[in-house]
Amino acid sequence: MAIINSTNNFRVLQWAKLKDKTHRTAQKLFIVEGYHLVLEASRTGALKEVITTETSKTFDMPTFQVTFDVMSRLSSMATPTKIMGICHQQKEAAYGDSILLVDQIHHPGNLGTIIRSAVAFNVDTIVINNSVDIYNQKVIQASQGMIFHINILKRPIKDFILELKDKGYQIIGTDVKECTSLATIKVHTKKAVLVGNEGDGLSGELLDMCDIKVNIEMNEKCESLNVGVATSIILYFLKY
Repeated sequence: MAIINSTNNFRVLQWAKLKDKTHRTAQKLFIVEGYHLVLEASRTGALKEVITTETSKTFDMPTFQVTFDVMSRLSSMATPTKIMGICHQQKEAAYGDSILLVDQIHHPGNLGTIIRSAVAFNVDTIVINNSVDIYNQKVIQASQGMIFHINILKRPIKDFILELKDKGYQIIGTDVKECTSLATIKVHTKKAVLVGNEGDGLSGELLDMCDIKVNIEMNEKCESLNVGVATSIILYFLKY
């Protein structure tokens, strides 16, 4: 296997473009960094190519050996990993009974945490609106590869809620003011939890569309929780 040692190599230039959202969207590809994420991509059939500084071939997939300088050019990390993968973006699938609606989450770490927890607590579909790109490297890292294990749709949230209501879904919103304790609500089989922006939460318009609004009871000294943490607690409590 010949080593690619130039950062101006045609393949390297094409891979590097995937660091930009516009090119990721156009090519329907994205990069993952590190053995664990490459492995998760391989397990789900999303892996297209492997890029590595190692001489051995770990995955039964087109593999390109590169120098450390080339890997540094491609990596978004301060200390580049020894392996990365080029992956196909997910194809949308039909949604089931357990849905998470995410509106205007802008911090990559928060969205990655939400994706990871959604998989952990058996959400089958996440619907995302006006949020950070799910293929942002920090989102992927925070999800710990769980992005490969859940159906993700991009939809206008208000229109999608109306669609769900027509199909008999219970819409559960999060609100720190007018709300019901998680311990007392009755959860329907077909349900969708709605979470909003890190600073502002859900808009009044979206809250008005909810069938029920809940909050997390906590020490009065703490006004609120990080949205990734709060979503995780709610999903666990509702026993998706």
